Amino acid sequence: MKYLNEYRQRQSIETIAAEIARITTRPWTIMEVCGGQTHAIVKYGLQAFLPDQVELVHGPGCPVCVTSLEVIDLAIALAARPEVIFCSFGDMLQVPGSDKSLLAVKAAGGDVRIVYSPLHAVDLALQNPHRQVVFFAIGFETTAPANAMAAYQAQQRGLENFSLLISQFLVPPAIESISATVDSRVQAYLAAGHVCAIMGYKQYRPLAEKFQLPIVVTGFEPLDILEGVLMCVRQLEQGSYRVENQYARAVTQRGNLPAQNMLTQVFEVGPQVWRGLGEIAGSGLHLRDEFSHLDARAKFAVETCTPLDTSGCISGEIMQGRKKPGECPHFSRGCDPQHPIGAPMVSSEGPCAAYYRYQKRVTASEY
Repeated sequence: MKYLNEYRQRQSIETIAAEIARITTRPWTIMEVCGGQTHAIVKYGLQAFLPDQVELVHGPGCPVCVTSLEVIDLAIALAARPEVIFCSFGDMLQVPGSDKSLLAVKAAGGDVRIVYSPLHAVDLALQNPHRQVVFFAIGFETTAPANAMAAYQAQQRGLENFSLLISQFLVPPAIESISATVDSRVQAYLAAGHVCAIMGYKQYRPLAEKFQLPIVVTGFEPLDILEGVLMCVRQLEQGSYRVENQYARAVTQRGNLPAQNMLTQVFEVGPQVWRGLGEIAGSGLHLRDEFSHLDARAKFAVETCTPLDTSGCISGEIMQGRKKPGECPHFSRGCDPQHPIGAPMVSSEGPCAAYYRYQKRVTASEY
């Protein structure tokens, strides 16, 4: 049965790819925004199914990759404090700071713990009333509701030993920033299905109109992605630009209203610094005044500065669709998952990690 399903999927992939090739008459560049989609594209070799005129480039859809170096350094400083239990998702531990990582702090005796939910960090604060528990709240709209719930529960329980180091991002302003760049190569977008499952997709319509670009909400299976590409190419060939929903089995126009209500109750929108993209107005979530006592930045007197990234990582160019991982001079030549120079090689959603895992040590000329 397994092999029959794989055969049928292969047949469907080839059918969709043949239709894309049939209708394509000129070169098109399409950006998949989500890092999970990037991994699926590389893992299943989906680019090879497409005609040469259709190129997929990778966007800033990896929250680990876009978290700024300054925030990483702040996390490391907090994790090194003896009174702190620092909680994080596992992807963040190996991300290089200016001179070390969270993993190095843990190895030196810091109480750094991997958790799988921010609510686990809330429980740790309840269980350790004489310690300060800090949760590293990173992510896009997908993780934000759970982080908001953690803040809400901590406030309801009167926890004075819990706080969040927040690095929350909103996707549409990043798409706008990339599209507004004079030399942007991107002509259409595959929007992340899980983000839209939370937020809906109404907010993408003004972007499609403003920049006259097709935007297709897309899932994560190989068939989803190729169907999304087909929908983009159809629009591009017709000269149309609208928002379409390929991922209708999981995404509605309005999204998850209870999750959105939790977000607006706890967070407010403000500017955010994206590694590789700079500060983007209206692209971040920050705690509202009534929850400001849970902000780790304000709670701890940790001196930080704006560090200069001298690693040589080209993550900014990769996440704007200008280059591919294999074009980085460090890729698999000093930068690998065990010895990462930049965050895109660390994260499970990072483009460099995907290329290394599935196209290991392929030279730049072969990408």
